[in-house]
Amino acid sequence: MARLLIVYHSRTGGSRQMAEAAAAAARQEARTILKSADKAGPDDLLQADGYIFCAPENLAAISGVMKDFFDRCYYPVLGRLEGRPYAQMICAGSDGENAARQIARIAKGWRLKEVQPPLIVCTHAQTPEEILAEKTIGEEQLGLCRDLGAAMGAGLAMGMF
Repeated sequence: MARLLIVYHSRTGGSRQMAEAAAAAARQEARTILKSADKAGPDDLLQADGYIFCAPENLAAISGVMKDFFDRCYYPVLGRLEGRPYAQMICAGSDGENAARQIARIAKGWRLKEVQPPLIVCTHAQTPEEILAEKTIGEEQLGLCRDLGAAMGAGLAMGMF
C-alpha cells in the first residue's frame, strides 16, 4: 500500500486542523502518517512515497519549527527522494505566498514533483491578539484540505505520480 507522510507544525491550531483533515481523507486510499515537524525526521521521509507539508506562515516565512524540520532532514535525504510527489498547505494571516515559495524551493532541491499549486488558507489574523489566538478553520477550507488529502492518497494508490 502506498505511503503518504503529512508533516505539519501548528502553534495556534490552524495548520493542525488542516493537516488532520487531509490525513483523514487520504487514509481512505493510502497508508497515511501524520507527524508533527518536531517529531518527523529523515527516516520518515525515506519510508514515504509522497508528502504533504503543512505549515503556518509566521512573519512572512514558514514557522521556525517547520524550518527546523527541513534543516534537520535536507542533507540526510538529498539525492534519495527524486521524483516523489508532494503538495503543500499554508495557514496564513495574510497571503502565505512567501512561505509557499520557501517550501517549493526546498522541494525543488530534493527534486520532488509538485502535484498541485499550494493550498493557502487565509485566516485574516492581523492584530497581535488575533495572530496569537487559537484558530478555527472553516468547513469550506477544511473541505479543500480533505480534497487535497484524498487526491494525494488516490494518486499514490493508483501510481499516478
